[in-house]
Amino acid sequence: MPTPLPWHQIDTVLLDMDGTLIDLHFDSHLWQQLVPERYAARLGLPLADAKAQIDARYQAVSGTLDWYCVDYWSRTLGLDIRALKQEILEKIQWRPHVIPFLAALRAAGKQLVLFTNAHPASLSVKDARLGLAGHLDLMVSTHELGWSKESQHCWQALAERLAFDPARTLFVDDSERILVASADYGIAHQLGIHQPDSAMPPLQFQRFPALKDYAELLPLMA
Repeated sequence: MPTPLPWHQIDTVLLDMDGTLIDLHFDSHLWQQLVPERYAARLGLPLADAKAQIDARYQAVSGTLDWYCVDYWSRTLGLDIRALKQEILEKIQWRPHVIPFLAALRAAGKQLVLFTNAHPASLSVKDARLGLAGHLDLMVSTHELGWSKESQHCWQALAERLAFDPARTLFVDDSERILVASADYGIAHQLGIHQPDSAMPPLQFQRFPALKDYAELLPLMA
């Protein structure tokens, strides 16, 4: 269980989407299994060769907006990524106890903002499936800001878009690299996610506390 958070010192909660509110299994299955299979079929390649080619392309743009961009990958791989997402909608699932956690935050008067690197098309699909917007005050895709969360420019652009005090803000994300970027900007409180993909082994965080299940936080907020 993470160290108790000083909720009386937190006004705004910034929440990542994939792996943080939503099980990352949908995206893992899409990008690590379905996309390579369809790419291999399109080019007549062995699956291992297709995966190697795609992994190299992934690495080349890691941490940039292109890495998160549906349109970029549709063009680059010659696949209709939007259509592929529609084939596996049943895999879009909340992480455990997210809804009670968001309800508790709202009842406590916190400003709730989804802050995601996901492309607006991906955000739209997941909102349609789960009704994300109904549990949040605002949803912001970094594609609207022009930089990914890994960049300090992105945090500066968010501050121009959203009224919040970094010193009284909690940021929850499953990427330690992105948590570091938020701390570098001045966000006071960070929280990681131990197991963003329910089908994969847990992650270990070096610099920040992390949780396994939002139920861990509910008694602390009572």
